[in-house]
Amino acid sequence: MSTDEQYWYNTETKAVEVGRRSAWSHLMGPYSTRAEAERALESAKSRNESWEQDDKDWRDK
Repeated sequence: MSTDEQYWYNTETKAVEVGRRSAWSHLMGPYSTRAEAERALESAKSRNESWEQDDKDWRDK
């Protein structure tokens, strides 16, 4: 496997794909490593919570 391969998380199958194989509507990524792709949903949830808090803080000022 080459070092420039990209990993994608498929939200429909809940599997990591090497290279883009599925429809864009089911993919998150690209990620540099399989481990990053495996944590795609966790990372997205964390970012969303952070952004929501930032928005709340901004509105409350």
